[in-house]
Parts: sequence; structure tokens; C-alpha cells
Amino acid sequence: MQKGLISAQKACFEAKSRLVRVGKRVEDRAMTSESFSVRKLTPTIGAKIDGIDLSQPLTDKDLARIRDALIDNLVIFFRDQNLTPAQHKALGRRFGDLHIHPAPLGILDGDAEIILVQTDENSRRIAGEVWHSDVSCDVNPPMASILHIMEVPPVGGDTLFANMYAAYEDLSISMRNFLAGLTAIHDGRRNYDGRQTAPSREAEYPRAEHPVVRTHPITGRNALFVNRMFTTRIVQLKEAESIALLEMLYRHIERPEFQCRFRWQPNSVAFWDNRCAQHQALWDYFPNRRYGHRVTIAGDRPFYRS
Repeated sequence: MQKGLISAQKACFEAKSRLVRVGKRVEDRAMTSESFSVRKLTPTIGAKIDGIDLSQPLTDKDLARIRDALIDNLVIFFRDQNLTPAQHKALGRRFGDLHIHPAPLGILDGDAEIILVQTDENSRRIAGEVWHSDVSCDVNPPMASILHIMEVPPVGGDTLFANMYAAYEDLSISMRNFLAGLTAIHDGRRNYDGRQTAPSREAEYPRAEHPVVRTHPITGRNALFVNRMFTTRIVQLKEAESIALLEMLYRHIERPEFQCRFRWQPNSVAFWDNRCAQHQALWDYFPNRRYGHRVTIAGDRPFYRS
């Protein structure tokens, strides 16, 4: 009987020890969740997040804080992230369905949800070397993009990001009123001509008409939504008027005070909101190599609300 009592006491002790260990792990995770930091890069756009491992499943609290950081800063950056393709896709899916690019330069091992971002001594062009919002030519352009760069050149290869809220709000009230009723054509052929279309998409490159000023569905703020890569003309204007106005807006968008600049390191991640930010990849490192993967999160049709 005494032997049985000792065994029961031992089992109880081991159970309590397991509970303590489990509780400690939960506590450690909570401390990690509470302790990751968000530090602004500039007053206008961009923030760096430290203290979180994106390869691990995000808690609901982590997810909410990252989403808030993205909404507040338009683009957020992470260092030292070792993501497998499956983990990268799982991360993207926490924020929405994944978008299929209509004409990617390359995809990973036949997986249309992972775009290859690669440049080397044989490259004749790079993706994203003109200011743009990703695939704005789609009827439902992507909501956001998550780029994981694993290999970087010795120097160069930075990416610039620009705040389209700030660009819009810096315009005169008269110009904002004028733009309010205008729409523009975004044509995929302008950038993708000559590329093979994705097998899961229609053969034609996408083409869509979107408002020149777009209202963000979460913040309710208005942002400029034209870009050099895809926008071909403003529907309500004569051709010469459209050319002149678009060129003015492009130059305005590209002003440095609306921007931040990200210097890539191996295993860095950038996560940006295509609804209110534009970006440009600098190709100043030829013939060196740069390599990474991108997943893109599906979005909704742009709208304007005054």
C-alpha cells in the first residue's frame, strides 16, 4: 500500500512538473509576443520590427500587432528570418488568400503562389525597377506583398517605398477636387508584353479601370493610385491632357520626402500595403546576384469615397 502511495505521489509530482513546464513555455511565448518592437524608419513611412520569428505560427495577438504596424507604417521590415517556402505561404495566408501573378518572370518549382525574384550577370531587366503598386492592372489588385530576400549583392540593391497618402494630401485642395472624379486605365501589356502568362490565368494580360484617387478600405484615407509601370491614360481627359497630368503626378509621387529606403541583408523580409504605397527596386548592382521569394496577398477592387 505504501508503495502504491509513493507511486501516486510521484505521478502527481511529474504531472505538476509538466504543467509548470507548459506554463513556462506559454509565459515565454507571451513575453516574446509582448516584447517585439516596432521602430519607425522615417516619420512618413516604414518601420522595422524586431523580436519575432516569422517562421513560427503567429498568435492572434502577434497577428493583430503586425497588421496594425502595417496599417500605421505602410511597409514593415524584418531581419534574420529563415522562412521555408511553405512557411512563407502560411504567413501570407494569415492575412488573406494568395494572389496568382498574371505573368511572373519565374515561379518556384511550378508553384504559382511563390514568385522568384532573382537577378544575376545574365539578367536583362529586373522586376520592379519602375515606381509601381504590384499588379495594379488587375481588376482586384493585390492587397499586400511579402518579399523574402535570401541573397544580396555586396553593395546596392536597395528598395525605395513611397507613401501615397502623403503624396495625395500634399496636393492643393483644387487639384484634389479635380482628381476626385477621374479614373485611369492600368494595362498589364505595358509591363508584361513578351512574357508568358500564368497557366491558371486567361491568356490576355489584365487591364482595368481604377479611380485616380483610391480610398483605403480600413483607414478610410485617400491615396494616389496611378503609377509609371501600369497606368496608360486618364479616361476623362484628352490624350495630351492625360499625358501631362500623369507626368506631373508621377514626378510628385517620386519626391524623396514621401519615401523610405530599405537596405537588404540576407534573410530580410519586407511586407508592404499595395493600396497606399508604391515601391521601386534599384538595379545598381549588375552583374552581382540577388535572390528571393515573394508571396502576394489578394485584394479587392479599388474605390473612391470623398
